[in-house]
Amino acid sequence: MRVLVTGGRTGYLGRHVVAAASQHDVIAVGSADCDVRDRAAVEALLATHRPDAVIHTAYVQSDRDVTATGAANVALAAAGVGARLVLVSSDVVFGGRPLPYDESAHPDPASAYGEAKVEAEQAALASGDDVVVARTSLILGDGLSKHEELFHALAEGADGALFEDERRCPVHVADLAAALVELAGNDVRGLLHLGGADATSRLELGRLVARRDGLDPDALRAGRRADLPDPGPVDVRLDSTLASTLLATRLRGAREFLAP
Repeated sequence: MRVLVTGGRTGYLGRHVVAAASQHDVIAVGSADCDVRDRAAVEALLATHRPDAVIHTAYVQSDRDVTATGAANVALAAAGVGARLVLVSSDVVFGGRPLPYDESAHPDPASAYGEAKVEAEQAALASGDDVVVARTSLILGDGLSKHEELFHALAEGADGALFEDERRCPVHVADLAAALVELAGNDVRGLLHLGGADATSRLELGRLVARRDGLDPDALRAGRRADLPDPGPVDVRLDSTLASTLLATRLRGAREFLAP
């Protein structure tokens, strides 16, 4: 199977996807190779490589054109060459509620980034039949994620606090990468949630990382997202039961994969 991975050169998740797909013919694409905002360039890239599947991990949180328009361009180009599309999306398509979100839940984003991700999902699903949109949550676990870097800095005295009221379903980057590669090679279609098995607060997550890495978990201070002027989603738990029935890859919970 020939797999093209956007964000595969410099992206945190993308590099792990490239490693997880090493048994396949992998084409790792970065922003220097192709600007996903340029539809003609994306079409030319896929026409040159003719992949069997595209795993689209590339995004820029602050750039709607990269996140939304770029995803639409990749989706249309993939359909044009008959490639399967695996689009990575996010739990931020939801605005937060006291109950977990399964795949039937209607998106109600509370941020511009969430809106861009909804646009990306819609474009992908409208582009053809052989598409799966994989929604995930906080990605970490190898010690090199932006989340772990922040937790280390705070535990070592940097100013800031971690939300004790926010609830997400963090996922190990290697588990997620393996699941995405598995999806590239199967026939699952539509929406699929790929969150980790444990729902944690940002504060608990930071303390788990601190304990694993020999830092003082009590050095991390608590804050509340709900107290912010514009808090955004507070409780955004993904129900990933469907994925557990469809995939061989197991998505571990943070309490397991961050155990000392």
